[in-house]
Amino acid sequence: MHSRPAAGAALALLSAVTFATSGTFARSLIDAGWSAEAAVIARVGIAALVLAIPALLSLRGKRQVLRSNATAIGLFGLLGVALAQVCFFNAVRYLPVGVALLLEYLGIILVVGWMWLRHGQRPRRLTVAGSVAALAGLTFVLDLAGTTDFHPVGVLWGLGAAFGLAGYFVLAGRVDPKLPSVAMASGGMAVGAAVLLLVGLTGLLPLHATFGEVTFAGQSTTWLLPIAGLALVAAVIAYLAGIAGTRILGPRLSSFVGLTEVVFAVLIAWLFLNELPTGWQLFGGALIVAGVALVRLDELRGTPSTSAPVSPEPALVLDGR
Repeated sequence: MHSRPAAGAALALLSAVTFATSGTFARSLIDAGWSAEAAVIARVGIAALVLAIPALLSLRGKRQVLRSNATAIGLFGLLGVALAQVCFFNAVRYLPVGVALLLEYLGIILVVGWMWLRHGQRPRRLTVAGSVAALAGLTFVLDLAGTTDFHPVGVLWGLGAAFGLAGYFVLAGRVDPKLPSVAMASGGMAVGAAVLLLVGLTGLLPLHATFGEVTFAGQSTTWLLPIAGLALVAAVIAYLAGIAGTRILGPRLSSFVGLTEVVFAVLIAWLFLNELPTGWQLFGGALIVAGVALVRLDELRGTPSTSAPVSPEPALVLDGR
């Protein structure tokens, strides 16, 4: 009995670690000349194909559930996959991976504001305290005092990723619980890849890639390595481990464990890219993580059924995810 929570925690941590690699893998492709949009298409397109078989198996006898949730899957693919990941990958062009991910995590705070303004669900004191702490941390992460280069374009991309993540959380709370999680993930990634490809072919989004050597962890290697890392490690393994962990721990506790993704992302970027935020940015990052943790803790204490939705799965973005 005691091994199940331990196994669930281990799977949730594995999901957080593997999701945290996405920014580092993407940076090597973007530095080699890939557009962020092309990197996202490669990542989620391959992952959707790999997850297609388990998704189809999970839908046996549930085709009606799939049809009734087609709109939700489509919106999930547009916001939680396409928007969140394109914005995050563009943000890492200008910002350290850890900083870009911290900006994306503000999406959880945006959900609090959305549920208050749109549905009149006033946040409780612990949630308010967490939101204030996260916003205070944002001022340090952005380093407005000017001790490092300030990239407003990167910040805007990061906030765009936060908007996509917020949309994911709002949508995930409204998806039919009968829809298998792996079908939701595979379908959403397929929609996201298809939409980005179609828009890119019109010329509205830049789609370009190089197929020579790239630099990863200071070493020259084939472009296939970061592609495999993005699709198989940071998507397939991350999602499957996250789904399995969620089934054991429950959605709220597993999403709480998922906050460690920020810590892992900073460590991985430091080890492989020699990229580390400044001391003040790390302090601000700690405030953001603490603030988001307080919001999550408020949910764990017992959220009324009418309060802000909680994702049934680990956050995508988280690439983003």
